[in-house]
Amino acid sequence: MFTRSKDVIIVGGSLGGLMSGLMLKHLGHNVRIFERSPTAMLQDQGAGIVFGPEAQEYFAKHVKINRQISVPSHLRRTLDRDGKVISENDRRQEMVSWDMLYNALRACFDGVKSDYCIVPEKQNGEGDAEYLYDRKVVAVKDVGEQVEVEYKNTEGRTQKEAADLVLAADGPSSTIRKLLLPEVERKYVGYVAWRGTVPESEASDLMKETFVDHFMFYHAPGCQILAYLIPGKNGSVEQGSRLMNWVWYCNYPEDSPEYKDLMTDIDGRPHHFSMPVGKIKPHLQEQIKQTATKDLPAAFAELVRKSEQPFVQCITDIISPKTSFFDNKLLLMGDAIAGFRPHTAASTSQAAYDALLLEQMMKSEITEEEMLREMMDYAKQLTAGGIRMGNRSQFGSEGIDLKVSQQA
Repeated sequence: MFTRSKDVIIVGGSLGGLMSGLMLKHLGHNVRIFERSPTAMLQDQGAGIVFGPEAQEYFAKHVKINRQISVPSHLRRTLDRDGKVISENDRRQEMVSWDMLYNALRACFDGVKSDYCIVPEKQNGEGDAEYLYDRKVVAVKDVGEQVEVEYKNTEGRTQKEAADLVLAADGPSSTIRKLLLPEVERKYVGYVAWRGTVPESEASDLMKETFVDHFMFYHAPGCQILAYLIPGKNGSVEQGSRLMNWVWYCNYPEDSPEYKDLMTDIDGRPHHFSMPVGKIKPHLQEQIKQTATKDLPAAFAELVRKSEQPFVQCITDIISPKTSFFDNKLLLMGDAIAGFRPHTAASTSQAAYDALLLEQMMKSEITEEEMLREMMDYAKQLTAGGIRMGNRSQFGSEGIDLKVSQQA
């Protein structure tokens, strides 16, 4: 099916879309990424990422920027309420930031210059690559040998373009999945992740002793917080220039006034699944810092208090029953197949894994059927695992929601 150069449209210009796009470019295919954002560059919210083996494999193969992009942690430790280490596991992991990965991928995909890395030279045999923003997809249609993609911009102007292959890498709230499988819904599961960062240069001795070189945890009923170091400004991994990144899972019942208040921004506008940096009401930011002082070990409490602009992500479950449409001319990829709970630390890994599987299929190393089966098996396994971890952490149980377990 893919013996000649293909015209490919990828819907979604974040990490997943860029990983698939860069891989296809390297194989000689011509790629257009359609990103709905009205700006040429997506904006970072300061998110840290566990740089798993699948993502490491992908970057080693496709991202040639000649610099270190991750920060290692050497020990996984858990504290009790008094700050005493109660468990320790000698386990090295690599930690990275969303903005480091995004800027590295943009440099390699479409030559975007930044202070993060050099732009590599285009190699012989590579296809063309375009990153086209302000393109909100509103319809897809099978037109025989190709798939037609209809989109509109912020001015309301509608256009259509066609491609031999369309990849939907538009995240857990995927527009493409909604168009094709409207019955598959993303569900809030009763808790959120507060997130934030603190510059290493502003950390106290206690914070440095606790978090530098360590992946740290604290658990209590209905509460889990974790922290690790990630690259700092322009992806710097030098000691003193990095960021201390934290994630704190807190329960908010969907029908509670607290949840409604949390998900209504400072301008009175409701949000569904995330509350961006700078939009959380001041009294809620102060409240979470007071709660940290009351409920968390001292080092974690200080970490939360020193974060200037925390943000919120709702924890959700979503998994598609299938990933292929229009006789395999349209594929869901990454989070569009399944949005994992973040306890798995596998969202970026899934994007890399799916891109590498697609590469194997394009090179005739595996069949289309094998690729699709592996994609779905990975999605099912990690979905179920994330639900078990999250329910045990926040609700003291390992029960799995019936709808998700049936699909998984």
